[in-house]
Amino acid sequence: MNERYMQRALELATLGRGHFSPNPMVGCVIVHEPTQRILGEGWHQRYGEAHAERNAILSVRPEDEALLPESTAYVTLEPCSHVGKQPPCADLLIEKGVGRVVCCNDDPNPLVGGQGFQKLRDAGITVERGLLKEDGRLLNARFFTFMEKQRPYIMLKWAETSDGFIAGENGRPVQISGPLSQRLVHRWRADEDAIMVGTNTARTDNPRLNVRLFPGAGKNPTRIVIDKYLRLDTGLNLFDNTQPTLCYNFLKQETVGQTTYVQLDPGQPVLPQLLADLYQRRIQSVLVEGGTTLLQSFIDAGLWDEMRVFRSPTMLGNTLPGAGLKAPAVQGRLTSRQPVGDDELSIYRL
Repeated sequence: MNERYMQRALELATLGRGHFSPNPMVGCVIVHEPTQRILGEGWHQRYGEAHAERNAILSVRPEDEALLPESTAYVTLEPCSHVGKQPPCADLLIEKGVGRVVCCNDDPNPLVGGQGFQKLRDAGITVERGLLKEDGRLLNARFFTFMEKQRPYIMLKWAETSDGFIAGENGRPVQISGPLSQRLVHRWRADEDAIMVGTNTARTDNPRLNVRLFPGAGKNPTRIVIDKYLRLDTGLNLFDNTQPTLCYNFLKQETVGQTTYVQLDPGQPVLPQLLADLYQRRIQSVLVEGGTTLLQSFIDAGLWDEMRVFRSPTMLGNTLPGAGLKAPAVQGRLTSRQPVGDDELSIYRL
């Protein structure tokens, strides 16, 4: 098995970022083993369109197709075996006579779940699994979380001052992160299915929750707000019907334009109900942007997968009680730390 070809497949898979959900990101590299020559490459470019294996096969020159029985397809995820929006990739690999298939991960989707591998083996194709499997799981952390935990991947994001505050007194908005960090966050928004804020943040910040600071980044995410008793002013930006918006509440179930009011049971915990509903809507990932109460509720419930924390050199200048709203306490394992302009970005995972 050759790790460098799988690394290339993983790189190709990331080219579909922001356009693949609710499917996984997948890359494929086809290598003629005797000569170690790459015959074809492909990735899943957009949901509903051709999968990585099909794109890789299509990129093989007609005069090279006769070499496929001596070739290996390096694929980041088990080839699908069922008919969805596209025909089964396993069938195509069999039809083209590919000699060997090497994968990072088994597909956790019960519609596939080992059946793709079995179909390949039954056709006499050698199958090898588990090459760079941790890299594969990290690449598709959203997809694996969605399939295995039956809820979206939850990413908590906030910016805090060097003295540990996320906002001013009584939640008053304070500009903490720098312009480069703000643009980066808008780029992130385009990668996720949804973005979420709580009632207080919606009221005090009046956010738009779109990708306006990063033109060309991709689609605007679905907006989510919790407003239990529908006390938010419908003139807020969240309710301007410029993008799909979900408002979770205890009072009504109704759709007005692009705004859907989803009624929850007041006798049950909010977050499990909300996540179960998002799962049914096939929303695979949620970027939670605050405020502190909402962020802390996810932390306390253990319903999160990643934290992205910007730390700014800014100080509120007064650390006495009442000077500001304290940021949530960081948890998890630090996986990276890097400068973003004058800020420092730290990423933590469970």
